[in-house]
Amino acid sequence: MKVNESAENYLETILVLSHQKPVVRAVDIAEELDFKKSSVSVAMKNLREKNHITVTKEGYIYLTPSGKEIADMIYERHQLLSNWLMRLGVDEKTATEDACRMEHVISKESFEAIKNHIK
Repeated sequence: MKVNESAENYLETILVLSHQKPVVRAVDIAEELDFKKSSVSVAMKNLREKNHITVTKEGYIYLTPSGKEIADMIYERHQLLSNWLMRLGVDEKTATEDACRMEHVISKESFEAIKNHIK
């Protein structure tokens, strides 16, 4: 169930916003990521076609089980890597930015090894 980095970022953003707001709309995603609404609309169409999200007639966006699985994986990586880097002395802004890049390229094996080492 490999998706590209952009799709992973969108799914993670939907997950995070769904914890902050009663409903998630394309405009919320555009605002959060500082993207044009038209770019978000294209991305939502692609995610919908891949069955990672559903969109109601009111425009509310929900993760499907496959979308939630990907979003949860990316969010867990982001949280663990950014917290780990901060504990190593990296400032929060740099740790968050680095974790955002690392979360997409690290293998499952390497991430699990880091996770086990930290615990």
